[in-house]
Amino acid sequence: MANDINRLIDMIYERIEDAKAPALKPNMSMVDRDEMLDLLDELRAQLPVEIKRAQELLSAREKFVDDAKRDVDRMMRQAELDAKAKVSDSEVIYAAKEKARQIITRAEERSRQLYQVANEYAEDALARTEEAVQAALDEVKQSRVQFRSASAAKMQEQREKLEGRDTQSDGE
Repeated sequence: MANDINRLIDMIYERIEDAKAPALKPNMSMVDRDEMLDLLDELRAQLPVEIKRAQELLSAREKFVDDAKRDVDRMMRQAELDAKAKVSDSEVIYAAKEKARQIITRAEERSRQLYQVANEYAEDALARTEEAVQAALDEVKQSRVQFRSASAAKMQEQREKLEGRDTQSDGE
C-alpha cells in the first residue's frame, strides 16, 4: 500500500522534474495534464483503502457487540424460563439466577475486551494511514521546495547569460 503511494509520488515528481519549459517562460514547466491527473486520481484511490479497512473493522465490532447483547438477552430469557419452570424449589431458582448472572458477567466482560481490541486495531490502522498520508504530503512539499529552488537557479543562470550578452554587445 505505502509502496504504491510512494511509487505514484515518485512518478509525479519525475514528470515534473523532466518537464520542458516553454521558450518565453523559463520559470514555468509544461506537463501532460491528463497524465498528471491520472496519476493523482490513482494516488487518491490508494489512500482510502486503509480508511475503508478501519471502517469495516468498526462495523464488524458493532455487529459483534449487538450479537453479544442479543445472546445475553436470549440467555436471560432462557434462564428466566428455566427458573419459572422450577419455581417449586427456591434453591433451583437461586442457582438459575446465579448462572444467568455469571453468563451475563462473562458476556459483558468478553464484549468489553473485544470492544477494546477493535478500538486499538482501528486506532492503529488510522494512525498508520495518517502517517502514510503525512509522509506523502511531506514528500510533495519537499519536491515543491526543490523544484522552486532549481527553477530559481535556472532563472538566475538565464539572467546572467543575458546580462553577459548585453555587456558584450555594449562593448563592441
